[in-house]
Amino acid sequence: MADGSVVVALLDGTLLDPAQPLLRPDDLGVLRGEGVFETTLVVDGIARDLDEHLIRLSVSAEQTGLTVPAPDQWRPGVQAALQAWTGGSQMVLRLIASRGPEHGSEPVCYVLGAELPMASRRQRRSGVRVLLLERGFTVAAATLAPWLLAGAKTLSYGVNMAALRHARANGADDVIFLDADGRVLEAPTSSVVLARGRTLVTPPEEAILAGITVRRLFRAAESAGWDVQTEPLTAADLWAADGVWLTSSARLLAPVVAIDGRPRADGELGQRLTAELASLLQVPSSD
Repeated sequence: MADGSVVVALLDGTLLDPAQPLLRPDDLGVLRGEGVFETTLVVDGIARDLDEHLIRLSVSAEQTGLTVPAPDQWRPGVQAALQAWTGGSQMVLRLIASRGPEHGSEPVCYVLGAELPMASRRQRRSGVRVLLLERGFTVAAATLAPWLLAGAKTLSYGVNMAALRHARANGADDVIFLDADGRVLEAPTSSVVLARGRTLVTPPEEAILAGITVRRLFRAAESAGWDVQTEPLTAADLWAADGVWLTSSARLLAPVVAIDGRPRADGELGQRLTAELASLLQVPSSD
């Protein structure tokens, strides 16, 4: 059922009371963060890039040794959540698979819908101030250590949330992680994109989560005459760029307006680029 701001559905389409328990106390998702999830934005009843999110969910599950239902088996639950939603025009939709109890046979899977936070709407307009933080490993080391799960979207989000709390405690909104060699990786919940003139650049998909919104943006940008490329980036590239953005499936596109407490002076060019990219991504204009 929905209470206007939250809706919960099982994969068969059964609606649940969001105020009632769903996971067992000994569920390994609760005890150890064992599980995977995906997040996307629903605008006017349509879930963006749903097929790609369902595929990425399966990829993350495989990396963690978790067997989850096939993509088509999630659709009744998604549809039930969309139909039950009575909140605003923008909803954050999460697809969640928690491993279940240690001796259980299958994960606990459900769909969760909630209002898009006001902070996300505000950051689309006003941008984000970021800190640069070392992630604690090199790209090379993470690539050779699949158990680090650097490219999986798991429920183990403690480091990501701690980084965001650190940012807020130090006058910033978000973080861009660097590897130990100084290479740009990603933000705790976003991908990084920069512009050099009419060329968009993002880091390689090594030791980071493959960005669905980046792919969508790059497809649209290429069709509109932009060049797009993937290459290793450093902090110096962030400062030299004509624009820097964090992209994610819920927030979509947020310009980086300050790094480590120093403003990024993109001026009129940066504003034009942000407006054009927002149009290409079909960022909702009503906040």
